[in-house]
Amino acid sequence: MKQFLPIFVAASLLASPISAQDPVDPNTDQMSEGMSLLHQGTRLLLEGLMQELGPVVEDLEGQIQDLNAYHLPEVLPNGDIIIRRRVPLVPDHLDEDGEVDL
Repeated sequence: MKQFLPIFVAASLLASPISAQDPVDPNTDQMSEGMSLLHQGTRLLLEGLMQELGPVVEDLEGQIQDLNAYHLPEVLPNGDIIIRRRVPLVPDHLDEDGEVDL
């Protein structure tokens, strides 16, 4: 979030007029200049997002091996959402009674 502030400040400075600026020539296409500034601001915003979210996406890729191992999410009547495995995991350690010790 801290990286967004400099990007927005830079974009707003680029979009605002500067007092020492020459008068606008009526022959120039102001629409194309505005679109160019919008394009630059969008590019800077997306680059900042990719820098900030890149490590998070890489961590998720390592944790999710195969999505086909799971059923579609189900919403229970109480509002809980569960995602069931297609093949249930076998617990590693069971009691003598065959129960899992929590």
